Amino acid sequence: MPPDAKISILSADRAPLYDEVASGDLSIRIIHDRLYHGHILRFAPFAEMERIGALTRGLLEERFAPHDPQEVHRHFAADALADRIVTVQRDYTRCDEIRRSWQEMFGAIGFEPEATARDRLMLRFQLHQEPDEEQRWLRGATTVGFHRDTWGTNLYAQVNWWAPVYPITEGRSFAFYPELWDKPIANSSIDFDMAEAMRLVRERNRRPDPGDIVPKPLERLDLRQAQPVVIDCGSIIAFSSQHAHAGIQNNSGLTRISLETRTLVIDDYLSGRGAPNVDGRARWASPGLFRRLSDGTPLVEILGLDRLIPFEGPWPE
Repeated sequence: MPPDAKISILSADRAPLYDEVASGDLSIRIIHDRLYHGHILRFAPFAEMERIGALTRGLLEERFAPHDPQEVHRHFAADALADRIVTVQRDYTRCDEIRRSWQEMFGAIGFEPEATARDRLMLRFQLHQEPDEEQRWLRGATTVGFHRDTWGTNLYAQVNWWAPVYPITEGRSFAFYPELWDKPIANSSIDFDMAEAMRLVRERNRRPDPGDIVPKPLERLDLRQAQPVVIDCGSIIAFSSQHAHAGIQNNSGLTRISLETRTLVIDDYLSGRGAPNVDGRARWASPGLFRRLSDGTPLVEILGLDRLIPFEGPWPE
């Protein structure tokens, strides 16, 4: 039986996971109103996203030559691999051509660069591991467990964007739990410190507890109804940071490499428009993660805020 076969797949009578859209078909207002109500949008392959994929693969294949980037786990010891991954992630984020390509991609969808802020561009690696192997902590390449992004950021206008660099399968992806969209889950967000989490991630020789990096659930959940994400290269999905999701343990034989970032429509953030807060209790909000799409100016500089600010609600009932 192939490794992917053990992933729990939803029955055929469940509602489709995505709203299928094409770039430019919907206004940014309609896109965000759907996302704030729990929809997940899959954008069909389009030229700007395909260009991002091609640039990313070119960078990876140059940096990991002569090895296939999807097989890096076979060729490097853990520390050497971590160093290579962190270096290529840093260079990806700083590459002007790649940044311009992402701006062009968001423009094709309909974003106004002056009215939008973006988090850093993340090139994420999830290494293959054997089914009976204990999950490893590796800088830049660790599977993130079950969480909502809002538990950590307290940004309910935040939208997440995710795309594969190479083809993926149900066993080499991540999964949503859409039935938990508006259901409160006991979690550790009240004790979460974003500044400390970012410091721990940067530390070279420390293996942080996953709950120190992302708030974790504090109740037992039935996670068998996961809905794995499988989309084509050249596509991208958008979803609210309120959606519960988690990485699927990768036993597929190949390292998964994917792209992600996050956006804020600045007016939505300022007006409090966004997804509902059903269970987030973190003390701080994190606008300091974002920069204006048009020129890279930090959002907090534009708005006159600190990188972390006290969260003033709305609090969950």
